[in-house]
Amino acid sequence: MNLETVFGLKGRTALVTGSSRGIGAAIAEGLASAGAHVILHGTKPGGADTVRQRILAFGGRVDELAADLSAPQAGRELVERAEAIAPVDILVINASAQINATLADLSAEDLAFQISVNLGSTIDMLQAALPRMSSRKWGRVVSIGSVNQLRPKAIVTAYAALKAAQHNLIQSQARDYAQHNVLLNTLAPGLIDTDRNAHRRDHDPEGWANYARTLNWMGRAGQPEEMVGAAIFLSSQACSFMAGESIFLTGGY
Repeated sequence: MNLETVFGLKGRTALVTGSSRGIGAAIAEGLASAGAHVILHGTKPGGADTVRQRILAFGGRVDELAADLSAPQAGRELVERAEAIAPVDILVINASAQINATLADLSAEDLAFQISVNLGSTIDMLQAALPRMSSRKWGRVVSIGSVNQLRPKAIVTAYAALKAAQHNLIQSQARDYAQHNVLLNTLAPGLIDTDRNAHRRDHDPEGWANYARTLNWMGRAGQPEEMVGAAIFLSSQACSFMAGESIFLTGGY
């Protein structure tokens, strides 16, 4: 078995949403290191330039696009702009909105924003990307879910529900597209040490450490780089007999 053929991504193009930082940035760099031409995405122009420079430094191929995925049709337009650069073989749906609130405290505005980013833009991107992948008889969609899609916490009521809905969408489309060699799966992290939770970690390091110790068998938060191996697997020929599944990277629970 030639591992480069199975796991290598040379000749493939990957669009990674929300790749200016955190998990998305780590995955984008990992896919580029595996040979993919990566198209980065951030909310504002130039927002992913630091990641772009890191990829260029090791000789990777990279472009960058900006889009506010809470805007109507922004997901569809992002895919179309990426396709104008190169045919998108791999779509990593990583950008998300998480606003902590119990159901009782959830405002209509915060709910609408999370629905637009987490579900609406996902639908837009899939509508634009899947027919193109199907016509080329090869495609991979990696949706970045969450352990909350399976074990929701009340403080992230809307986010958890939307991650569950997002995976349901992945499963339904995986069924429709699997015979066209377009494979959709979910990578679902647990607690990951990213800038999304930096304020909590930096404000109360001891409380953060105690919280992390209670969440999984490893007793710690994961690192963005620990998501990369599974993302490469789900983006490559290695997952050729896998569709509509979730990989949970949680440290055990």
